[in-house]
Amino acid sequence: MSKRGPSPTPGGALVKRAKAIPPPSNQIAISSSNDDRNKGLIRTVPRTSGLEAPIVSLAGAHAGEIMSCRFDPTGQNIAACSTDRSISLWRTYAPNTNYGFLPSHAKAPILDLQWSLFSPLLYSVAADHTLTMTDVTTGQKVRKVRAHREIINTIDRSMASGSGIELIATGSDDGTVKIWEGGEEAGKQAVATFEVGCPVTSVCWSADGNSVYIGAIDNEIHVYDLRKSEQVSSLMGHTDTPTSLALSPNGNFLLSPSLSSQTILWDVRPFSPYPSRIHRVLQGAPAGFENTLLRGAWSKDDGGKRAAVGGADRTVCIWDVESAKILYKLPGHKGTVTSVDFHPKEPIILTGSKDGTMLLGEIEAGLSV
Repeated sequence: MSKRGPSPTPGGALVKRAKAIPPPSNQIAISSSNDDRNKGLIRTVPRTSGLEAPIVSLAGAHAGEIMSCRFDPTGQNIAACSTDRSISLWRTYAPNTNYGFLPSHAKAPILDLQWSLFSPLLYSVAADHTLTMTDVTTGQKVRKVRAHREIINTIDRSMASGSGIELIATGSDDGTVKIWEGGEEAGKQAVATFEVGCPVTSVCWSADGNSVYIGAIDNEIHVYDLRKSEQVSSLMGHTDTPTSLALSPNGNFLLSPSLSSQTILWDVRPFSPYPSRIHRVLQGAPAGFENTLLRGAWSKDDGGKRAAVGGADRTVCIWDVESAKILYKLPGHKGTVTSVDFHPKEPIILTGSKDGTMLLGEIEAGLSV
Protein backbone atom coordinates (compact mmCIF):
# COMPACT_ATOMS: atom_id res chain seq x y z
CA MET A 1 0.00 0.00 0.00
CA SER A 2 1.47 3.33 -1.04
CA LYS A 3 1.60 6.19 1.42
CA ARG A 4 -0.20 9.47 0.87
CA GLY A 5 1.97 12.07 -0.83
CA PRO A 6 3.51 15.02 1.01
CA SER A 7 1.19 17.81 2.06
CA PRO A 8 1.25 21.01 0.00
CA THR A 9 3.81 23.65 0.87
CA PRO A 10 2.65 26.50 3.09
CA GLY A 11 3.37 28.96 0.29
CA GLY A 12 0.55 27.68 -1.98
CA ALA A 13 -2.97 27.99 -0.50
CA LEU A 14 -5.82 25.66 -1.46
CA VAL A 15 -8.69 27.56 -3.13
CA LYS A 16 -12.16 26.03 -3.43
CA ARG A 17 -13.46 26.68 -6.91
CA ALA A 18 -16.90 28.36 -6.96
CA LYS A 19 -19.73 26.33 -8.44
CA ALA A 20 -20.67 27.59 -11.88
CA ILE A 21 -24.17 29.06 -11.75
CA PRO A 22 -25.79 29.78 -15.09
CA PRO A 23 -27.16 33.29 -15.47
CA PRO A 24 -30.88 33.52 -14.68
CA SER A 25 -33.04 33.32 -17.74
CA ASN A 26 -36.72 33.20 -18.49
CA GLN A 27 -36.31 30.30 -20.92
CA ILE A 28 -37.35 26.68 -20.61
CA ALA A 29 -35.15 23.87 -21.94
CA ILE A 30 -36.70 21.07 -24.00
CA SER A 31 -34.73 17.93 -24.81
CA SER A 32 -35.42 16.24 -28.13
CA SER A 33 -34.51 12.59 -27.61
CA ASN A 34 -36.96 10.86 -29.96
CA ASP A 35 -34.68 11.16 -32.96
CA ASP A 36 -31.39 9.21 -32.78
CA ARG A 37 -29.53 11.97 -34.57
CA ASN A 38 -30.73 14.62 -32.11
CA LYS A 39 -30.15 12.72 -28.88
CA GLY A 40 -29.28 15.09 -26.12
CA LEU A 41 -30.08 18.13 -28.23
CA ILE A 42 -31.39 20.90 -26.00
CA ARG A 43 -33.32 23.85 -27.38
CA THR A 44 -34.68 26.75 -25.40
CA VAL A 45 -38.14 28.23 -25.72
CA PRO A 46 -38.38 31.88 -24.68
CA ARG A 47 -40.83 32.54 -21.85
CA THR A 48 -43.32 35.36 -22.30
CA SER A 49 -44.96 35.62 -18.88
CA GLY A 50 -44.38 35.44 -15.14
CA LEU A 51 -46.02 32.02 -14.78
CA GLU A 52 -44.02 29.31 -13.03
CA ALA A 53 -44.34 27.06 -16.11
CA PRO A 54 -45.74 27.53 -19.63
CA ILE A 55 -48.80 25.46 -18.65
CA VAL A 56 -50.21 25.40 -15.11
CA SER A 57 -53.10 23.16 -14.03
CA LEU A 58 -55.54 24.41 -11.39
CA ALA A 59 -57.42 21.33 -10.21
CA GLY A 60 -58.87 19.69 -7.13
CA ALA A 61 -61.32 22.35 -5.98
CA HIS A 62 -64.49 21.47 -7.87
CA ALA A 63 -66.48 18.25 -8.08
CA GLY A 64 -68.67 19.57 -10.91
CA GLU A 65 -68.35 21.31 -14.25
CA ILE A 66 -66.75 24.76 -14.27
CA MET A 67 -69.21 27.18 -15.85
CA SER A 68 -67.18 30.39 -15.76
CA CYS A 69 -63.67 31.50 -14.74
CA ARG A 70 -62.18 34.98 -14.82
CA PHE A 71 -59.09 37.00 -13.89
CA ASP A 72 -59.59 39.92 -11.53
CA PRO A 73 -58.81 43.44 -12.91
CA THR A 74 -55.21 43.26 -11.61
CA GLY A 75 -54.54 39.78 -13.04
CA GLN A 76 -53.25 38.51 -9.69
CA ASN A 77 -56.28 36.38 -8.79
CA ILE A 78 -58.70 33.99 -10.48
CA ALA A 79 -62.29 33.10 -9.59
CA ALA A 80 -64.22 30.10 -10.89
CA CYS A 81 -67.81 28.93 -10.37
CA SER A 82 -69.20 25.47 -10.83
CA THR A 83 -72.30 23.30 -11.01
CA ASP A 84 -71.31 21.96 -7.57
CA ARG A 85 -72.69 25.31 -6.22
CA SER A 86 -69.28 26.54 -5.11
CA ILE A 87 -66.81 29.30 -6.00
CA SER A 88 -63.02 28.86 -5.84
CA LEU A 89 -60.38 31.60 -5.63
CA TRP A 90 -56.82 31.08 -6.89
CA ARG A 91 -53.53 32.94 -7.19
CA THR A 92 -52.41 33.43 -10.79
CA TYR A 93 -48.68 33.21 -10.04
CA ALA A 94 -46.60 30.67 -8.13
CA PRO A 95 -47.37 28.88 -5.90
CA ASN A 96 -50.89 29.07 -7.51
CA THR A 97 -52.63 28.40 -4.23
CA ASN A 98 -56.37 27.78 -3.99
CA TYR A 99 -56.62 30.39 -1.23
CA GLY A 100 -60.42 30.55 -1.07
CA PHE A 101 -63.28 28.09 -1.41
CA LEU A 102 -66.91 29.09 -0.91
CA PRO A 103 -68.98 25.86 -0.75
CA SER A 104 -72.78 25.82 -1.06
CA HIS A 105 -72.66 29.45 -2.16
CA ALA A 106 -76.07 29.04 -3.80
CA LYS A 107 -78.87 26.46 -3.77
CA ALA A 108 -78.31 25.57 -7.43
CA PRO A 109 -75.45 25.60 -9.97
CA ILE A 110 -73.61 28.93 -10.21
CA LEU A 111 -73.62 29.83 -13.89
CA ASP A 112 -71.57 33.03 -14.22
CA LEU A 113 -69.49 35.48 -12.21
CA GLN A 114 -67.66 38.80 -12.54
CA TRP A 115 -65.10 40.65 -10.41
CA SER A 116 -66.03 44.16 -9.34
CA LEU A 117 -64.02 46.83 -11.16
CA PHE A 118 -63.34 48.98 -8.10
CA SER A 119 -64.10 47.08 -4.87
CA PRO A 120 -63.14 43.66 -3.40
CA LEU A 121 -66.48 42.18 -4.44
CA LEU A 122 -67.39 39.19 -6.58
CA TYR A 123 -70.76 39.16 -8.34
CA SER A 124 -72.27 35.75 -9.14
CA VAL A 125 -75.57 34.51 -10.59
CA ALA A 126 -77.09 31.07 -10.17
CA ALA A 127 -79.86 28.77 -11.34
CA ASP A 128 -81.74 29.49 -8.07
CA HIS A 129 -82.69 32.92 -9.55
CA THR A 130 -80.31 34.83 -7.26
CA LEU A 131 -77.63 37.51 -7.68
CA THR A 132 -75.01 37.35 -4.92
CA MET A 133 -72.37 39.93 -3.99
CA THR A 134 -69.47 38.46 -2.01
CA ASP A 135 -66.58 40.19 -0.23
CA VAL A 136 -63.52 38.20 -1.38
CA THR A 137 -61.36 39.42 1.52
CA THR A 138 -63.66 37.81 4.12
CA GLY A 139 -65.62 35.30 2.03
CA GLN A 140 -68.87 36.71 3.43
CA LYS A 141 -71.97 37.44 1.35
CA VAL A 142 -72.57 41.19 1.33
CA ARG A 143 -75.93 40.98 -0.43
CA LYS A 144 -78.14 38.30 -1.96
CA VAL A 145 -81.02 39.32 -4.22
CA ARG A 146 -83.76 37.20 -5.74
CA ALA A 147 -83.18 38.94 -9.02
CA HIS A 148 -85.32 37.04 -11.56
CA ARG A 149 -88.19 34.59 -11.82
CA GLU A 150 -86.13 32.01 -13.73
CA ILE A 151 -82.55 30.75 -14.13
CA ILE A 152 -80.00 33.60 -14.50
CA ASN A 153 -77.54 32.74 -17.26
CA THR A 154 -75.24 35.71 -17.48
CA ILE A 155 -73.85 38.80 -15.77
CA ASP A 156 -71.71 41.80 -16.76
CA ARG A 157 -70.65 45.04 -15.05
CA SER A 158 -69.56 48.52 -16.12
CA MET A 159 -68.19 51.71 -14.56
CA ALA A 160 -68.40 53.76 -17.76
CA SER A 161 -71.89 55.26 -17.45
CA GLY A 162 -70.55 58.50 -15.92
CA SER A 163 -72.56 58.14 -12.73
CA GLY A 164 -69.57 56.95 -10.68
CA ILE A 165 -71.60 53.87 -9.71
CA GLU A 166 -70.82 50.37 -10.89
CA LEU A 167 -73.79 48.99 -12.81
CA ILE A 168 -74.54 45.28 -13.16
CA ALA A 169 -76.63 43.66 -15.91
CA THR A 170 -78.17 40.20 -15.43
CA GLY A 171 -79.93 38.13 -18.11
CA SER A 172 -82.39 35.34 -17.38
CA ASP A 173 -84.61 32.64 -18.86
CA ASP A 174 -87.60 34.76 -17.80
CA GLY A 175 -86.96 36.94 -20.87
CA THR A 176 -85.72 40.01 -19.01
CA VAL A 177 -82.46 41.84 -18.44
CA LYS A 178 -82.24 43.80 -15.20
CA ILE A 179 -79.81 46.56 -14.27
CA TRP A 180 -78.59 46.78 -10.67
CA GLU A 181 -76.34 49.06 -8.68
CA GLY A 182 -73.07 47.41 -7.62
CA GLY A 183 -70.88 48.03 -4.61
CA GLU A 184 -71.52 47.44 -0.93
CA GLU A 185 -74.17 50.16 -0.66
CA ALA A 186 -76.30 48.70 -3.45
CA GLY A 187 -80.04 48.36 -3.02
CA LYS A 188 -82.19 45.30 -3.59
CA GLN A 189 -84.33 46.87 -6.31
CA ALA A 190 -83.44 46.85 -10.00
CA VAL A 191 -82.59 50.24 -11.54
CA ALA A 192 -84.08 49.26 -14.91
CA THR A 193 -85.72 46.24 -16.55
CA PHE A 194 -85.63 45.38 -20.26
CA GLU A 195 -88.33 42.99 -21.56
CA VAL A 196 -86.67 41.03 -24.36
CA GLY A 197 -89.52 38.55 -24.76
CA CYS A 198 -87.52 35.32 -24.89
CA PRO A 199 -84.85 33.65 -22.73
CA VAL A 200 -81.60 35.64 -22.55
CA THR A 201 -78.26 33.79 -22.83
CA SER A 202 -75.75 36.66 -22.68
CA VAL A 203 -75.35 40.34 -21.78
CA CYS A 204 -72.51 42.80 -22.38
CA TRP A 205 -72.11 46.52 -21.67
CA SER A 206 -71.06 48.95 -24.38
CA ALA A 207 -67.81 50.89 -23.94
CA ASP A 208 -69.59 54.07 -22.82
CA GLY A 209 -71.88 52.23 -20.39
CA ASN A 210 -75.01 53.67 -22.01
CA SER A 211 -76.09 50.57 -23.96
CA VAL A 212 -76.45 46.87 -23.23
CA TYR A 213 -75.98 44.14 -25.85
CA ILE A 214 -78.31 41.22 -25.19
CA GLY A 215 -78.05 37.79 -26.82
CA ALA A 216 -81.25 35.71 -26.80
CA ILE A 217 -82.60 32.44 -28.17
CA ASP A 218 -84.26 34.26 -31.10
CA ASN A 219 -80.72 34.27 -32.62
CA GLU A 220 -80.54 38.08 -32.45
CA ILE A 221 -78.38 40.44 -30.43
CA HIS A 222 -80.62 43.22 -29.12
CA VAL A 223 -79.14 46.64 -28.34
CA TYR A 224 -80.94 48.48 -25.53
CA ASP A 225 -80.27 52.10 -24.59
CA LEU A 226 -80.19 52.62 -20.83
CA ARG A 227 -81.18 56.29 -21.08
CA LYS A 228 -84.23 55.64 -23.29
CA SER A 229 -85.06 52.27 -21.61
CA GLU A 230 -85.89 50.81 -25.01
CA GLN A 231 -84.40 48.76 -27.82
CA VAL A 232 -82.59 50.92 -30.37
CA SER A 233 -81.30 48.28 -32.82
CA SER A 234 -80.47 44.61 -33.27
CA LEU A 235 -77.64 42.63 -34.84
CA MET A 236 -78.87 39.83 -37.10
CA GLY A 237 -76.70 37.16 -38.70
CA HIS A 238 -76.58 34.17 -36.35
CA THR A 239 -78.39 31.02 -37.42
CA ASP A 240 -78.51 29.71 -33.84
CA THR A 241 -78.45 31.07 -30.30
CA PRO A 242 -75.48 33.29 -29.34
CA THR A 243 -73.88 31.75 -26.24
CA SER A 244 -71.92 34.75 -24.93
CA LEU A 245 -70.93 38.32 -25.73
CA ALA A 246 -67.56 40.04 -25.16
CA LEU A 247 -66.56 43.58 -26.11
CA SER A 248 -63.09 44.24 -27.53
CA PRO A 249 -60.70 46.34 -25.37
CA ASN A 250 -61.13 49.37 -27.66
CA GLY A 251 -64.93 49.02 -27.59
CA ASN A 252 -65.28 48.77 -31.38
CA PHE A 253 -66.07 45.09 -31.87
CA LEU A 254 -68.33 42.49 -30.25
CA LEU A 255 -67.45 38.77 -30.07
CA SER A 256 -70.37 36.34 -30.12
CA PRO A 257 -69.94 32.54 -30.32
CA SER A 258 -73.13 30.62 -31.07
CA LEU A 259 -74.63 27.13 -30.96
CA SER A 260 -74.16 26.92 -34.74
CA SER A 261 -70.36 26.68 -34.10
CA GLN A 262 -69.97 30.02 -35.87
CA THR A 263 -68.33 32.90 -34.02
CA ILE A 264 -69.15 36.36 -35.37
CA LEU A 265 -67.20 39.58 -34.78
CA TRP A 266 -69.60 42.52 -35.01
CA ASP A 267 -68.56 46.08 -35.81
CA VAL A 268 -70.41 48.15 -33.18
CA ARG A 269 -68.86 51.53 -33.97
CA PRO A 270 -71.41 54.30 -34.53
CA PHE A 271 -70.67 54.39 -38.26
CA SER A 272 -69.80 50.95 -39.58
CA PRO A 273 -68.55 50.35 -43.13
CA TYR A 274 -70.54 47.07 -43.19
CA PRO A 275 -74.34 47.31 -43.62
CA SER A 276 -74.80 44.03 -41.71
CA ARG A 277 -72.15 45.10 -39.13
CA ILE A 278 -70.50 41.64 -39.50
CA HIS A 279 -66.75 42.29 -39.39
CA ARG A 280 -65.45 38.69 -39.45
CA VAL A 281 -66.85 35.16 -39.20
CA LEU A 282 -64.57 32.77 -37.29
CA GLN A 283 -64.74 29.01 -37.73
CA GLY A 284 -63.06 26.26 -35.72
CA ALA A 285 -64.70 26.06 -32.28
CA PRO A 286 -67.45 23.39 -32.41
CA ALA A 287 -70.35 24.09 -30.04
CA GLY A 288 -71.34 20.41 -29.76
CA PHE A 289 -74.80 19.02 -29.04
CA GLU A 290 -74.93 19.82 -25.30
CA ASN A 291 -76.18 23.40 -25.83
CA THR A 292 -73.53 24.72 -23.44
CA LEU A 293 -73.15 28.50 -23.12
CA LEU A 294 -69.52 28.81 -24.26
CA ARG A 295 -67.85 32.04 -23.11
CA GLY A 296 -65.33 33.77 -25.39
CA ALA A 297 -62.76 36.50 -24.67
CA TRP A 298 -60.43 39.07 -26.25
CA SER A 299 -56.70 39.34 -25.65
CA LYS A 300 -55.81 42.42 -23.61
CA ASP A 301 -52.01 42.58 -23.66
CA ASP A 302 -52.03 43.50 -27.38
CA GLY A 303 -55.22 45.56 -27.45
CA GLY A 304 -57.55 42.86 -28.76
CA LYS A 305 -55.72 41.51 -31.80
CA ARG A 306 -56.70 37.97 -30.81
CA ALA A 307 -59.97 36.33 -29.77
CA ALA A 308 -60.56 32.94 -28.15
CA VAL A 309 -63.48 30.54 -27.70
CA GLY A 310 -63.54 27.05 -26.19
CA GLY A 311 -65.20 24.12 -27.91
CA ALA A 312 -66.86 20.75 -27.46
CA ASP A 313 -63.76 19.13 -29.00
CA ARG A 314 -62.02 19.84 -25.64
CA THR A 315 -59.74 22.48 -27.17
CA VAL A 316 -59.52 26.28 -27.26
CA CYS A 317 -59.33 28.19 -30.54
CA ILE A 318 -57.37 31.45 -30.64
CA TRP A 319 -57.80 33.49 -33.82
CA ASP A 320 -56.02 36.44 -35.31
CA VAL A 321 -58.89 38.92 -35.55
CA GLU A 322 -57.77 40.75 -38.69
CA SER A 323 -57.06 37.69 -40.87
CA ALA A 324 -59.56 35.29 -39.15
CA LYS A 325 -56.80 32.65 -39.14
CA ILE A 326 -56.49 30.15 -36.31
CA LEU A 327 -53.28 30.89 -34.40
CA TYR A 328 -53.63 28.20 -31.73
CA LYS A 329 -55.75 25.12 -31.12
CA LEU A 330 -54.89 24.35 -27.50
CA PRO A 331 -55.59 20.88 -26.09
CA GLY A 332 -55.32 19.65 -22.48
CA HIS A 333 -58.86 19.34 -21.14
CA LYS A 334 -60.92 16.15 -20.86
CA GLY A 335 -64.29 17.84 -21.38
CA THR A 336 -65.95 20.74 -23.22
CA VAL A 337 -64.10 24.01 -22.63
CA THR A 338 -66.85 26.24 -21.27
CA SER A 339 -65.01 29.44 -20.38
CA VAL A 340 -61.98 31.39 -21.60
CA ASP A 341 -60.34 34.56 -20.28
CA PHE A 342 -57.16 36.49 -21.08
CA HIS A 343 -54.83 38.01 -18.50
CA PRO A 344 -55.21 41.83 -18.38
CA LYS A 345 -51.46 42.51 -18.71
CA GLU A 346 -49.60 39.39 -19.92
CA PRO A 347 -50.07 36.91 -22.80
CA ILE A 348 -51.70 34.28 -20.55
CA ILE A 349 -54.94 32.45 -21.34
CA LEU A 350 -57.18 30.88 -18.68
CA THR A 351 -59.55 28.05 -19.62
CA GLY A 352 -62.20 26.26 -17.59
CA SER A 353 -63.83 22.99 -18.56
CA LYS A 354 -66.57 20.49 -17.82
CA ASP A 355 -63.84 18.21 -16.45
CA GLY A 356 -63.79 20.45 -13.34
CA THR A 357 -60.28 21.82 -13.94
CA MET A 358 -58.69 25.02 -15.21
CA LEU A 359 -55.51 25.51 -17.22
CA LEU A 360 -53.27 28.57 -17.41
CA GLY A 361 -51.37 28.69 -20.69
CA GLU A 362 -48.66 31.00 -21.92
CA ILE A 363 -48.90 32.20 -25.54
CA GLU A 364 -46.67 34.37 -27.66
CA ALA A 365 -46.77 38.08 -26.96
CA GLY A 366 -48.25 40.33 -29.62
CA LEU A 367 -48.18 37.67 -32.32
CA SER A 368 -48.63 38.88 -35.88
CA VAL A 369 -49.57 36.74 -38.87
